[in-house]
Amino acid sequence: MKLFNRIGLSALLIGMAVLPVASCMRRGEASGGVAESATTTAATAAAKSAAVEIDNFVFRPRQLTVAVGTRVTWTNKDDVPHTATSADDAHTFDSKALDTDDKYSFTFTAPGTYGYFCKVHPHMTGVVIVK
Repeated sequence: MKLFNRIGLSALLIGMAVLPVASCMRRGEASGGVAESATTTAATAAAKSAAVEIDNFVFRPRQLTVAVGTRVTWTNKDDVPHTATSADDAHTFDSKALDTDDKYSFTFTAPGTYGYFCKVHPHMTGVVIVK
């Protein structure tokens, strides 16, 4: 009888030790779901950004198609200043003169076709199409 009680008590103690571990595993799985949501959110955020590089007196890509709400960032890789200025009369966006490695960002909140150019070098043009 004492042997059974020792075995029963040992089993009870082992069970009590395993229970919190199993509980933590369940919490870990739940937080894994949160991590997936955070990853999904990060992926969505990444999908809502786009880049244009200014190099050798050209906007690359010259034509960019993005979704509404996308933030486009222009980076000047040339050794001379450039701007990213919308071609419409209101100049919907207009960067300052960007020196080498300077960046300018604009978030497109409405669908449309946005032509733009460099004020310093007007032959440099590009288009952002927002759908």
